[in-house]
Amino acid sequence: MASDGAALRSVLTPEGVPIEVELADLGARAGAVLIDLLIIFVALFAAVLFVVLVTPATGALGFALFVILSFFLRCPFFMAFELRWRGQTPGKRVFKLRVADRRGGALSPGAVAARNLTREIEVFMPATLLLIKPSDLGGSDLDNVLALAALIWFGIFTLLPIFNRDRLRIGDMIGGTWVVYAEPVALLKDLSTKPPLRRYRFTPAELDVYGIAELQVLERLLRQPATRGTLDTRKDVLNRILDKIDWGDRDGVDGESFLTDYYAALREHLERHALFGDRRADKHEAARRRDRSTLEHP
Repeated sequence: MASDGAALRSVLTPEGVPIEVELADLGARAGAVLIDLLIIFVALFAAVLFVVLVTPATGALGFALFVILSFFLRCPFFMAFELRWRGQTPGKRVFKLRVADRRGGALSPGAVAARNLTREIEVFMPATLLLIKPSDLGGSDLDNVLALAALIWFGIFTLLPIFNRDRLRIGDMIGGTWVVYAEPVALLKDLSTKPPLRRYRFTPAELDVYGIAELQVLERLLRQPATRGTLDTRKDVLNRILDKIDWGDRDGVDGESFLTDYYAALREHLERHALFGDRRADKHEAARRRDRSTLEHP
């Protein structure tokens, strides 16, 4: 995949670390949607065929059944996959795309619901109007008017991503999301082979203050080129970690070595706990567990 400079965006995460993302091009997004719709259509066809075979649903009743089942299959399909697969559906996974929060935070259920429910208004509602024949409803003179209105409606919403720099659908604008490339990220080379010789050692208490989310942010920061902006960000993150773990002697601390050693130690610490089913999602997990414990054992 060749990077398009105009499609690169820098996002500041809640931890204060800027990361670079590449917006998905419209061709890849269209291909992903077609794959998802094909899966939905096959499932819908099987469901409607089953219902028609076991019930006398024909004519207008059969069409109404098709529309209702289509809605209740489409929305859960997109929302369930994007929540479960971290912003991906089967189609997006094929094209290596994912939905991401434009503010750099975690993708929320509200954002996923907003962008997918809005798709009903953008795409499926005008498509349904094109399938309906007003003559069947007693108004044949409305055929052409309804078809033209549906085509204009469909065209405006479909072409909207072409005319804004971030390639956003209405659903993305409302949900605060965008679709980006999600190429698989390899682990840092020196951490994926054998542990390097470490200059700094950390206690379990000093490693318990962070979780998987912070580990991933730190890895992104360490993988970025050592530009002036990145070095300033690393210095800021270093000071935050030193404050968080209440590191005593800060004189002579080598920032690059400290961050690399802390990353390696934190990763080993989290992996060791994960073997026993203890997955610390982020730095707030300990507080959430204390709250749950208080509610269960007041």
